[in-house]
Parts: sequence; C-alpha cells; structure tokens
Amino acid sequence: MEEHLPNFRLDKKTAIITGGAGDIGRAVSKAMAASGAYVVVLDSDGAAAHKVVEEIGSNAEAVEANVTNGQAIEDAFAQIAKSRGQIDVLFNNAGINRRGPSLELSIQDWDAVVAVNMTGMFFCARAAARHMKHGGTIVNTASILGMSGGFYPNIVYQATKGAVVNMTRSWAVEWAPLNVRVNAVAPSLVRTSLTSALTSNPDFIKQVEAITPLQKLAEPKDIVGPVLFLASDASAMVTGHILPVDGGTLAQ
Repeated sequence: MEEHLPNFRLDKKTAIITGGAGDIGRAVSKAMAASGAYVVVLDSDGAAAHKVVEEIGSNAEAVEANVTNGQAIEDAFAQIAKSRGQIDVLFNNAGINRRGPSLELSIQDWDAVVAVNMTGMFFCARAAARHMKHGGTIVNTASILGMSGGFYPNIVYQATKGAVVNMTRSWAVEWAPLNVRVNAVAPSLVRTSLTSALTSNPDFIKQVEAITPLQKLAEPKDIVGPVLFLASDASAMVTGHILPVDGGTLAQ
C-alpha cells in the first residue's frame, strides 16, 4: 500500500487554482500546497488571494486576474509557465450564481454567469493546456445541478454547469494526445459564503437533507479529497470523468 501513496502527492508540480480566494478554492489551495505543489492562487480579488498565500506560508503566490478577460488569463498563465517551466495542474474553479425564475431573470444576470462559469472556464482551460508541455491535469468544478433538473429555479447556473460537464468530456478526448487529463467534480450544495442565503434557511436545509442519502450538506473540505485524487497521478487512467460529490443524491 505504501508504494502507492506517493501517487496522491503533487510534489514539484505547479498548480493554478482559479477562484482561489473563495471557500472551496482556499481549501484546495492549502491542500495542494500541503501535498507538495507550488500553488498559484488566482482570483479577481487580489487582496483575498494574497491572504490565502499568507495562510499557506511558502511555495505559493497570488495572481489577480478576472477569468472573463481572455487576454489577461493568457498573459497570466504565460507568465506563470515562464517562471515555473510549465503548468502541471489547473483547478478550474471560479464561478458565480444568479438565482431566479426564468421568467424574471435579467439578461444582464444571464450574461454575467455565462461569462464566468462557461466562457471563463474555457479561457482558463485553454490557457493552461497551452503550457502543459509534458502533460498535465485539469479539474473543473461542475455541479450536480448540471446533471439534473434541480428542485428550485436556477436556470443559468444549471445551464452553465451542464456546459462544464460536456466541455470536460470534450477536452478529455481532444487533449488526450497531449497527455492532458480533464475531469470534473460535481458537488451538491456546499456550505460557503456564496451559498449563505440558502444555507441560513433551516427549512431549505431540511429540504436538501431530505433528498440527500447521507442527510447532510457538503463542506469545502469535502471537495478537497476528490480534487486531489483527480489532480494527482493516482488517477492516471481517469479522464473525461464527472465525479459527483453529493452524498449519494444522484445515485437515487
């Protein structure tokens, strides 16, 4: 068993985490650093990204960039690759949401979510793949709401996360000749600052727990293990896979 444990580590690898200052990004950034990676915490909030780097302590840097700006992402990733030699891992995690019924959702809200969750994910994956000279791994953040109809109005989030599911599969096939593996985690509702409006509602929590076989919400720490597995050599034969992290919700 012990001979397999190094496969789960990320020693000497350069990993970029987008949305790195958010709750999930922060947890994964710290875990990847602890697993031996040089971590680049990329976020549109530069001050928050620097705070995560301070928490990591060493072997990390912060980059302020907005994933919706394709040229800024290309430039940032090129600079990282130049200074580090290449990019080995991308946790393609930046995302936002604008909940609401389809008949009431503004086109501005629609465009904002598409720009980050879909177009921004495309910009980052493409920029990373350009600099994975000796192969690499990309882990996208999807959602079980991209694989089901959901149970409350959330049309643009579900549409973009459904796109992430299929972009993941498409890139897995397209970039396999480059030895770039592409997978995704698909969490259920995760208790974060971005979901606090939902998770602070006891009645809503009861509804979620009722449809979750493990009868609990996910926490940021629950996403860490699946991401590390997909980012590491432990999953060397895994590509194009969407890994639900949902307490059994989709298994029903």
